[in-house]
Amino acid sequence: MASGVAVALAGGGAAAYGLTGKGTAGDGAGSDDSADIPVQLRRLLPEKYVALISLDVGRSRGALRELVKRFRTAADPDTSVGFALGATLFGSEKSIPRQLKEMPHFTGDLLDPAMSHGDILAHVASEKAAVIQKTVERIRNTTSPHWTVRWHINGSRPANRVEDGRGLSRNPFHFTEGFGNPGTERESLDRALTSADQDEPQWAVGGSYQVVRIVRFATDLWDKDSVREQERIIGRRRDGGWLDGTPAGEQPNFAADPTGRLTPLDSHVRLAAPDRRTPPPIVRRSYNYDRGNDDTGIIFSCFQRDLAQGFEAAQKRLEGEPLAKYLLTTGGGYFFVPPSGDKWIDTLSQGLADR
Repeated sequence: MASGVAVALAGGGAAAYGLTGKGTAGDGAGSDDSADIPVQLRRLLPEKYVALISLDVGRSRGALRELVKRFRTAADPDTSVGFALGATLFGSEKSIPRQLKEMPHFTGDLLDPAMSHGDILAHVASEKAAVIQKTVERIRNTTSPHWTVRWHINGSRPANRVEDGRGLSRNPFHFTEGFGNPGTERESLDRALTSADQDEPQWAVGGSYQVVRIVRFATDLWDKDSVREQERIIGRRRDGGWLDGTPAGEQPNFAADPTGRLTPLDSHVRLAAPDRRTPPPIVRRSYNYDRGNDDTGIIFSCFQRDLAQGFEAAQKRLEGEPLAKYLLTTGGGYFFVPPSGDKWIDTLSQGLADR
């Protein structure tokens, strides 16, 4: 299998406009003044379970507000619910975020149109799988002439925990991931949120660009390799420790290994960030998925203030990496997470009505 995900295992995170119940509390919860932060960035540790629901929205003034209201009503109190916006929601709107576009095909991608893109991406998260299931059922049963479900996928985070301020989990290749994320809330927000000096529309300042990649893993093929070979492909040990002996939470000195004797030059982490002192400026919160019939992998999700400098720069560096033959990206999209609050609804509803 080929890739197009690449940064899937490098480390980085999540965000979407928040309509939240009790789901923002608990282990890994963010600061007390987190109400001004998009809901998925309020926690150092993401909820254990998630459902992503992509929708296409009708072009009427009340469509967005009705959708938000219906989702809020359908959500269980133990869930966090957020939204992100696709480029197709805007069309030629002048208010579109500056870098927002339809996610392109990258080398090795095999994107299924039925599992890609969308006007709105709803994010429903909880610590309980049963709560997610019930909420999604209520949402899918909420019929409206103003929107249709385009695609839906569920995810989970095995061994979900916080270490050194970073949310970690175990992916289907048996590796711990998440070490590349910032270790503090402030660093995460600096990487993820747009600012007033970026020439974004005023309503979009304080939002975040989200990349979602549904990446199928060739687990049977991967498991035929020795653990040592797997670790050299990734560039870390399964527990996150570096191949040169540096602890997982610290940064290795790649300059002291110029030929790649310890950490191969074409390993995933070394290609993603050749200088570990300046990792890719993204925050990621990925989830595992399992749809049966050997279709298992990750829902890669990362958030950044700048698409070109974040995901796209890392993706370009990772083209042709040895890990690519074990990965196949089949869906996802580019989205923009609005700032916390309801002002974006008023701004964009006017645009929909004028189209």
